[in-house]
Amino acid sequence: MTDITLCTLNARYFHSSLGLRYLYANLGELQPRARIREFIINQRPIEIAEQLLADNPKIIGLGVYIWNIAQSRELIAILRRVRPDLIIIVGGPEVSYEQTTLPFYDEVDHIVSGQGDRAFAGLCHRLLDGETVEEKVLQPEPFKLADLAFPYPYYTDEDIRNRFIYVEASRGCPFKCEFCLSALDKTAWPFDLDQFLAHMDDLYQRGARHFKFIDRTFNLKVASSLKIMEFFLARVNDGLFLHFELIPDHLPEQLKTMIQQFPPGTLQFEIGIQTFNPEVQERISRRQNDDKAEANIRFLREQTPAHLHTDLILGLPGEDVASIARGFDRLIELNPHEIQVGILKRLRGAPIIRHIDNYQLRFNPAPPYNILSTRDIDFATMQRLSRFARYWDMIGNSGRFNRTRPLLLDKAPFDRFLRLSDWLYATTGQTHKIALPRLFRLIYQGARELFDLDEQQLYDALYADYTTCGMKGEPEFNTNLKLNAGSRKTGLSSRQARHH
Repeated sequence: MTDITLCTLNARYFHSSLGLRYLYANLGELQPRARIREFIINQRPIEIAEQLLADNPKIIGLGVYIWNIAQSRELIAILRRVRPDLIIIVGGPEVSYEQTTLPFYDEVDHIVSGQGDRAFAGLCHRLLDGETVEEKVLQPEPFKLADLAFPYPYYTDEDIRNRFIYVEASRGCPFKCEFCLSALDKTAWPFDLDQFLAHMDDLYQRGARHFKFIDRTFNLKVASSLKIMEFFLARVNDGLFLHFELIPDHLPEQLKTMIQQFPPGTLQFEIGIQTFNPEVQERISRRQNDDKAEANIRFLREQTPAHLHTDLILGLPGEDVASIARGFDRLIELNPHEIQVGILKRLRGAPIIRHIDNYQLRFNPAPPYNILSTRDIDFATMQRLSRFARYWDMIGNSGRFNRTRPLLLDKAPFDRFLRLSDWLYATTGQTHKIALPRLFRLIYQGARELFDLDEQQLYDALYADYTTCGMKGEPEFNTNLKLNAGSRKTGLSSRQARHH
């Protein structure tokens, strides 16, 4: 019997919902009457509704996020019309603030704001017992993490074989960066480390090898970080992969030494720089020692095998294009494997809105609520920057152009890549769905037109990148130039492997 269906729409099949598993784990005696159903956002909402209603549930709990709110809106509308008696409860970051502005506010029965791990179970108990619950928006009472049941037993064997396994050793964040919902947290709270590691061992014994930590500040408490890394170091094998989010300016020697012991391909660090502009950092309440952050990234890149994924945000209040260019160039000089160039988004509840008037922040009213213009960057320029971000991910981050990229960037990386980005858009009118052979040809043509490059050197670099990607046949940019010996390389498969 399925009285309660917990569901969400993930961005990709290989993602999994840690939140649903927390809700399920903490249902208590209602757990046998519940099930988890996960879908992906490119499935048709009407077909999702059909599958959900086939179980004839009394309650549907839907996790809503920035990436699925549009599809969730359509799904909710269908469910409400087909089953008017169905109790629809929504939760998640996208519904935890400013609820009355939600497009489906009138169509859902209840909204659980914030951490609903225990509140959802209590609400379901009341509803299934026949109680009339008047509250539309429920604000959960504070609880201790020690009171939560862990979600990890509810990853299935299929999840372990095919999906990312998301885990958290702590919850919350002590920092107050205003673009982030974690700015509303008072601090970070750790789970019991021994219990947590026991669950990690269970997952490992079941075959889990990819662990993605969602802790905002994995290296906040170094003693805990070291214990977690020691645990995994003792279990290193060819398939182990660990993802951690690091505070960029906090890397004590003990942690550096531990990181150096892991083999290549095992560690990936997400490092949020966001901006190197001290005035902007202060404006958005971000505490960051840039010199220490720079030294730590340089150490990780040059003296460890870790894969580095760094982040910048474009469109922060008071930052202009010149400042963005300086920050990008500074990060390029540190040579991380990837620089994620993100566009500022207005997350519901995030304190960044306090700058809307002073800095003329204009956000897209539709998801993902990206910044459209600011006092310092007009709409047309922001569009150029958005295309820059897309092309950078396609070319600079992909690992497919490792030999060509230095020629494209040379001594003015941001300015030169912005020129190439403008040229690519003017030539193709596209920022997506550019076939890889065509992209090679476009880069060859654009670099020839825009930059004073040695033609043979450009050709050799592109040809080497072309063959390293495992491309077959002659490239579309083939010319009468003679291929220099040693340009051919064997193919590599994964994006991360292409960076090494």
